[in-house]
Amino acid sequence: MGNIHYYIFLLVAIIVAFFIIKRVASCLVKTAVIVVVVAILAYVYFFLL
Repeated sequence: MGNIHYYIFLLVAIIVAFFIIKRVASCLVKTAVIVVVVAILAYVYFFLL
């Protein structure tokens, strides 16, 4: 059950970050931030779980 809550939290965090970036930043900055977030999530998934 702990993993389900963890993934729900990550999903909510990504959605909130997406909306904040969408309102504040330009397209190039959004793309760079999304790439960084995906890289961090991939690192967490493959090395910490």
